[in-house]
Amino acid sequence: QVQLVESGGGSVQAGGSLKLSCAASRSIFSRCGMGWYRQAPGKAREVVSTIGHDDTTAYADSVKGRFTISRDNAKNTMYLQMNSLKTEDTAVYYCAACALASGGSYWGQGTQVTVSS
Repeated sequence: QVQLVESGGGSVQAGGSLKLSCAASRSIFSRCGMGWYRQAPGKAREVVSTIGHDDTTAYADSVKGRFTISRDNAKNTMYLQMNSLKTEDTAVYYCAACALASGGSYWGQGTQVTVSS
């Protein structure tokens, strides 16, 4: 079993930055796609960004140009650098790994991001 632990969430004013981390309990990054998802109150969970095992990346239109996904296979850690944050980015952010197209095999517990105006 693989455990994913997110960190780095918090409260920030609009226009600020945060960097989320997702640490895996064992090495899976080199063979699995990874992704960041978020869920705002009263809304469905949505994909924010994904990174393939070959390092190809994809972003939701709402975060393109502001967020950057990356990972460090040696540290079993994935990151999400979030810049120019907006109030609408407020949500619980989750990381997921493997079989993303099928709903993700592994999920973290989530980290809260709150952006105030």
